[in-house]
Amino acid sequence: MIAAAFCLLLGVYLACGLLFAVPFALAGVQKIDPHAAGSGWGFRLLILPGAMLLWPLLLRRWFGGSHHPPEEWNAHRRPPGGKRP
Repeated sequence: MIAAAFCLLLGVYLACGLLFAVPFALAGVQKIDPHAAGSGWGFRLLILPGAMLLWPLLLRRWFGGSHHPPEEWNAHRRPPGGKRP
């Protein structure tokens, strides 16, 4: 019973992801990453599985107004003291 419910929910999640991933790969990816503009069909085919799994995060970035990749902030980029500029 629990396994069947889990499989059903997973199927619904992945179906929503597929419905999102196709338009995202065709039009949305270049809006959140300018380096993806003009990419070929091979790149767009490669990002489909990841877009299916991460569709809630990508949907928020696509429609949230973020039009560039986030700035990397790790130990190698931190100044001494560790505060953001």
